[in-house]
Amino acid sequence: MLIRGNHGWGSMDPRKAGDGPDGPDSPWVCVNFAMSADGKLALPDGTPVEISSEEDMLRVHQMRASSDAILVGVSTIVADDPKLHVSPERVREPPALLKVVLDSSGRTPTDARLFDSPGDTLIATVDGTAPGLIERLGDRAEVIPFGPGPMVHLPGLIYHLACRGVQKLMVEGGGETIWSFVSTGLVDEVRCYVGPMVIGGGGSPTPADGPGAEDLSQVIGLELMSAERLGEGMWMRYRVTGRR
Repeated sequence: MLIRGNHGWGSMDPRKAGDGPDGPDSPWVCVNFAMSADGKLALPDGTPVEISSEEDMLRVHQMRASSDAILVGVSTIVADDPKLHVSPERVREPPALLKVVLDSSGRTPTDARLFDSPGDTLIATVDGTAPGLIERLGDRAEVIPFGPGPMVHLPGLIYHLACRGVQKLMVEGGGETIWSFVSTGLVDEVRCYVGPMVIGGGGSPTPADGPGAEDLSQVIGLELMSAERLGEGMWMRYRVTGRR
């Protein structure tokens, strides 16, 4: 089954937030994830759970097709080995996306499946890790350091993507990556599919892991834009309103 245009980015224009009148416009950044009804992504030991319905997978690939770049953290690459592509079985004439991986620790496998899917790959890393990644990955990917570490400097990465002409960036995880983007104030929209299941477990991964909010002033506010049933689950769109 093929779809076109049902759950893409719609008519929303990228925000105008360049560094100045002559600076590039920042990409519109959207976080997308699927979780269980109790807010989990996987089993407590990290074993993946198939949460998205077929209808949601169609939506995800349509959204990818409407994006310029897709981003995940290296833990997602190691755990799930995603292709980070647009499936030709779900979208007609799928585009080749820029695939971005946050990897400050230098753990991207040389045989990761994303290297075999269409589109260029950018490994965003830190100063001390870049030389080893460049030597190990060779021409499989472009490796660029963003800051001294220990984490990738996200505003610098966003500025680099803007200079490359990226207008729509889709962030798919994992939890630490999502929290880093949201807490830094770089996310414009959150799209969430809630699957009809309960996973449980205090240690199960969630959509926004990492340190989290230390007090109420750091909680990130959202405004519900729409909600609809999708298969046996619910799909929701939120606008990020900032710290509450």
